[in-house]
Amino acid sequence: MDAFLHVLQRGDLVNLAAATLVASTPLVLAALGGLMCERSGVVNIALEGIMLTSAFVGYAVAFNTHNLTLGVLAAVLAGMAIAGLHAVLSIAFVVDQIVSGTVINILAVGITGVFYRAYIQQAEVRGPGVLPVWKLPGLGDIPIVGPIFFQQAFVTYAALALIVVVHLVLFRTVWGLRTRASGEHPRAAETAGINVYLVRYVNVIASGALAGLGGCYFSLQQVGNFLPGMTGGQGFIALAAMIFGRWTPLGSFLASLLFAGAGALAGRLQIYGVHIPYQVLGMLPYVLTIVVVAGAVGRAVAPAAVGKPYRRS
Repeated sequence: MDAFLHVLQRGDLVNLAAATLVASTPLVLAALGGLMCERSGVVNIALEGIMLTSAFVGYAVAFNTHNLTLGVLAAVLAGMAIAGLHAVLSIAFVVDQIVSGTVINILAVGITGVFYRAYIQQAEVRGPGVLPVWKLPGLGDIPIVGPIFFQQAFVTYAALALIVVVHLVLFRTVWGLRTRASGEHPRAAETAGINVYLVRYVNVIASGALAGLGGCYFSLQQVGNFLPGMTGGQGFIALAAMIFGRWTPLGSFLASLLFAGAGALAGRLQIYGVHIPYQVLGMLPYVLTIVVVAGAVGRAVAPAAVGKPYRRS
């Protein structure tokens, strides 16, 4: 209790809110990717592997070109490529979607670990640094709101903008209607003239682009380096945020803030000398994930055809 009062007395709530928003960035992007994927009827538990691979590729390209913009672009393309592999396996070859995602996650850990040890670990060249913080003129000076929303780096701004974009695409466009139809009743959608295969391919690859952008957050915005396993299970937490958010962009965003806030608060409590082992505090986001998902079971209704392979008759 004293630690919480300490936070309030120091006026640290704005800093805590800003840290929560930043920490939620990869969760939001991965949750949006999972949302588009599952709305079309494909489970994508490969988000963790996609983010890890994108984090490595983005850093490797930025490291060799000394260009952070190219690194971000490479991370997005890498995410799309890995998601494309998942799409081919689960849609064309009708591989079990959970198995396909699990294989990709394992593959990502192995490949990034090997290439890290071979080409990056012993490198003596200076790294590319991190994406700069952009303070938006005028908006960044607004009390309370400015430091939270308008003094951030590119990936965080992109995540906020993409919440609106994904919502509009899914619920205000013909493509979104086709996506939701493919995830609810693909046979009826096909009868109505919708190419279910095309819809699912596009949405799975789009989910890879979103998760890839989330992956480059770790290596190019947060750390400025790549470390094996640096995503730390955030892809799975993003799936929990998507479920808790009831497969909606705004709900996923709020759930991501909840999980990220638990991690940010744990960090603040350590700084203020809470006499709890840091390992226990570090567990807070993951324990909260289990509790939230357990509570959401039976209440959040997934798209009816999600995870079910579709074959044309």
